[in-house]
Amino acid sequence: MTTFKGKSCLITGAASGLGRSIAFAVAAEGASLILTDIDAEGLQETATLARAMGANVHLAATADVSEHDQVVALAARAHDEVDSVDIVMNVAGIATWGTVDRLTHTQWRRTIDVDLMGPIHIIEEFLPPMIAAGRGGHLVNVSSAAGLFGLPWHAPYSAGKFGLRGVSEVLRFDLRQHGIRVSLVCPGAMATPMADSLDIAGIDRTAETVQRAMALFLRRAVTPEAAARSIVRGVERNTYLVYTSNDIRIGHLAQRYFPPSYELVMRGLNWAMSRYIDQQATTTTVR
Repeated sequence: MTTFKGKSCLITGAASGLGRSIAFAVAAEGASLILTDIDAEGLQETATLARAMGANVHLAATADVSEHDQVVALAARAHDEVDSVDIVMNVAGIATWGTVDRLTHTQWRRTIDVDLMGPIHIIEEFLPPMIAAGRGGHLVNVSSAAGLFGLPWHAPYSAGKFGLRGVSEVLRFDLRQHGIRVSLVCPGAMATPMADSLDIAGIDRTAETVQRAMALFLRRAVTPEAAARSIVRGVERNTYLVYTSNDIRIGHLAQRYFPPSYELVMRGLNWAMSRYIDQQATTTTVR
């Protein structure tokens, strides 16, 4: 089993939401922390709260994980504090939805840069020292239900999350010889700030129908604290595929063992979303 007690743990996206909850959860298990996020104020708040609960925070440094130079600088500072990190947790990410006729190149590029290249940059800079240290370790990559299913409007987000799933699938075998385990986390709906910052191409987020849909989403969502507990438990058990809610676990089983049911659900979701787009267009024309 992987243990957190006495281990150094790097967490990206630690300023809020799931990243902050994971920081508190692993600190409660005895891990020391190296925290990073693009949000300086939120990051420092996480570090302050973690220290207040007795955690050893080696470093809390801002970095945009999509920028390789910034991750190189972060790694240099982290390795000044510890010779190598024992547990690396790639949590940082953004969500962008939209149909291909509405998405911009910038939206595609930014989503891939953060959700796929960001974790890759972290892996590039933190895994080789972990291998060299010879103590083993653990790599945790937070993907998504959108890394398992072909959800409507999720093409940019799924491109990043399916890509991260592929990287993890390879590394779970490549790193085994070094005693480094890999966990791939596939959360479903979570009540985090990402839900409020979700970028939906060509859609008015203030529209009543959108607000109703978001309210329904949040009613089904798990809290980041509950998701963090599931992740910690999965890592401790060296579980490769970690779910944070049973609906995603059941959906993945259906996809693998009852493909027609999966296809039917995806077609239904796509029809519903397309119908919504048509209604929005009609409303705009009438006005």
